[in-house]
Amino acid sequence: MPIYEYSCCKCAEQFEVRQAMGEDGSSLRCPTCGAAKPTKLISTFCNPGACNSLSIGDCCTTPSPDT
Repeated sequence: MPIYEYSCCKCAEQFEVRQAMGEDGSSLRCPTCGAAKPTKLISTFCNPGACNSLSIGDCCTTPSPDT
């Protein structure tokens, strides 16, 4: 199951929730203040072991025939 990040509209607490991809989070409550309907945050995915460079596209380049 994916991990989704949420932010509370009342106290600004940010928290993570493991939930199925089809779930909308409408029944979630803030674990700090109990407020309903937190906002889902946009997060990114990083796989630091996938390549040696932080530049996009460098991981997918093919070696030149000279190497």
